[in-house]
Amino acid sequence: MRVSRSSIGLAAGIGMAIVTSLSMVASANEFPSNNVRYVIPFGPGGESDISARLQQKYFEEITGEQLVVQYMPGGGGAVGWSQLKDMTADGYTIMGSNLPHIILKPMGKDVGFQAEDLNNFFYFHYSPDAILVRNDSPYETLDDLIQAAKQAPGVVTLSGSGTYSANDVANTRFQQLADVTTTYIPFKGTGAAVTALLGGQVQAEWGYTTVAANHQDKLRMLAVAAEERHPMFPDVPTFKELGYDMVGGAYRGMAVPEGTPVEIRQRLSDIFQQINQNPAFQQKMQDLGFVLIDVPLEEMPEFMAEQRRVYEETARELGLID
Repeated sequence: MRVSRSSIGLAAGIGMAIVTSLSMVASANEFPSNNVRYVIPFGPGGESDISARLQQKYFEEITGEQLVVQYMPGGGGAVGWSQLKDMTADGYTIMGSNLPHIILKPMGKDVGFQAEDLNNFFYFHYSPDAILVRNDSPYETLDDLIQAAKQAPGVVTLSGSGTYSANDVANTRFQQLADVTTTYIPFKGTGAAVTALLGGQVQAEWGYTTVAANHQDKLRMLAVAAEERHPMFPDVPTFKELGYDMVGGAYRGMAVPEGTPVEIRQRLSDIFQQINQNPAFQQKMQDLGFVLIDVPLEEMPEFMAEQRRVYEETARELGLID
């Protein structure tokens, strides 16, 4: 039987494709064989840094390699995210990815990246939004604050961690649901927003459960934007319980440069999901006020699409889009 050259070429091509595929799978199974660089697009000491430091121990236990944390602050994360696409796409460089930042920031102005530039492979927790007041505040309940805002529109002041941040989104949403007008004052980060509240510059703060966990002796929460009450604060109601459909906060995940092989992305997703499921890690995160979520690689498209839908609604209210 005569075999044509085209048939031989086709068979060779198929064979090469199979070999390449098997090679990539083997490579993914062996990944990582070196340390992985974890770039935080913010400065040290923030919640992204805190969670990364907690993940380091468990990453080494699972892989035998180090998770090396580095910082690339600037532009509220934009400096790092704008450079991610130019980094080596081999899985050995990952970067923190934050919501709503990665969606809202490109809507406001040219920040050097679009949300689609970030190849997200896992989202692991969020810090629920919460309204905080000082312990000596006259606002004992959320209703107290709402009534004050209704009686004097714009007089109630709330600090928050910046413009187009999770806090800004929460304040916009809350004003809509409660039919009130407050004055939101953006600060450069959560730490500055807390300082403003403690110093009496504002009457309340859009913060997070993590802030309340760090300042339990000085602050109290009026309500938390979570599906359920946080175990650390069993007496604090959720906004939903009080009749306001608010669930959200600052979401944190990880991304890799575009072009990173899907097998490597899947391996990274599996590693960090395994960390998230470790009981000791879960307890540490809970004690700091975080709420864990599991959004692995296969669920990422649906998750990001839903987040974009929600934040686009807020963006219209903020005047970022028509």
